[in-house]
Amino acid sequence: MRKQDTDTTRALQGLEDSRSSVRLRAAMAIGTAPDPRFVDKLVERCAIEPEFYVRDMLTWALTRHPASVTVPELLKELRSERAQARSQALHTLSKIGDRQAWPAITWALLSDADDEVARSAWRTAVVLVPEGEESGLATVLSRQLGRGERETRLSLSRALVALGEVIVPTLRAAMKDPDPRVRAHAIATERLLLDPDAGFEFAIEEAKRVVALGGTGEEE
Repeated sequence: MRKQDTDTTRALQGLEDSRSSVRLRAAMAIGTAPDPRFVDKLVERCAIEPEFYVRDMLTWALTRHPASVTVPELLKELRSERAQARSQALHTLSKIGDRQAWPAITWALLSDADDEVARSAWRTAVVLVPEGEESGLATVLSRQLGRGERETRLSLSRALVALGEVIVPTLRAAMKDPDPRVRAHAIATERLLLDPDAGFEFAIEEAKRVVALGGTGEEE
């Protein structure tokens, strides 16, 4: 028992080491030998960890623990003032895939002013949406069409495309939006749905041409 406590202390200290390689190994060790005592510290570290690959290992370690322990702690993070805490908690919830977290994916998160948080919320919503509610989610997500730069728009398009054919009516409505960015994004998203291999850059450039010519992208 004493050795186990020593190992626990060493692992927890490792998560705070100044060397990212040590933090990575500590997260890997915790995930390899899950213990509910680690969950709070893992969640806390997710909010401040600067290295992507370490954050990814922290998420993996959390997924190795029971959802009944991790999900409540992650849901608390969704109310954090720290954007990274919200974003990483959402990302981890998407990996756990427990649909009991669905009610926590609010409009506030889906429209978060921080692009990384919003992108994580879109991906998580698509994973957790209950069967039969995909159309409603598509309507909500479509309100973000035209938002941000390439990576943000691509993330939204991918989230919408993952919902399948139910997005078509919503996209068709967005193609008539007065904002040309919204129209172009809607057209590009539909092109990706119909031809996933086309590539986003090609789809968005083609959509811009359609909008410039006064079209909506709808089939006549």
